Amino acid sequence: QVQLVESGGGLVQPGGSLRLSCTASGLTLDAYGVGWFRQAPGKEREGVSYIASSTNTYYLESVKGRFTISRDFAKNTVTLQMNSLKPEDTGVYYCAAVFLPLRGTTEKGKMVPANEYDYWGQGTQVSVSS
Repeated sequence: QVQLVESGGGLVQPGGSLRLSCTASGLTLDAYGVGWFRQAPGKEREGVSYIASSTNTYYLESVKGRFTISRDFAKNTVTLQMNSLKPEDTGVYYCAAVFLPLRGTTEKGKMVPANEYDYWGQGTQVSVSS
């Protein structure tokens, strides 16, 4: 049984940091591209960051320079380090995984569209407020 579990969300003041983790069971994330999405109340879901490999990542323009995505192969986890958080970063953050050998190579600097992912986590709430 495949599961993606997000953790690390919470309430933080503007300018603060959070580290989100997406931990997989039932599959090895090495073979998967992993994306982070977020959805704020009343807004559409948007892709925040994506990793295919250490040299092939994507960031939403508004989070560039503040967020960093990385893999921890030993822990079968993908993390999203979020610094200098802003109120507009508030939302439910979801991770998703797409099997790259089947899907094909991800164009460098691009994010796999949401409808192509094979697995999704349940989400974790991030709230940025003073």
